[in-house]
Amino acid sequence: MKRTLTAVLDREGDLIVATCPEAGTVSQGQTIEQAIANLREATQLYLEEFPFEDTGRSIITTFEVSEHGAAT
Repeated sequence: MKRTLTAVLDREGDLIVATCPEAGTVSQGQTIEQAIANLREATQLYLEEFPFEDTGRSIITTFEVSEHGAAT
């Protein structure tokens, strides 16, 4: 069975760091494609040991904060 997961990408120096919030896995690469490929491999290995319970899809959204940390 295939499952669609989320990859959150951040740049840290010369690397792209990829995180899968559903599984809690993290990997990195020199390019976006490499970071996602590495994240896919890490997540597949993780899920072999710790399979998902069928809880449905995560909800992803955004929110805003002021630059000084006070809620608006």
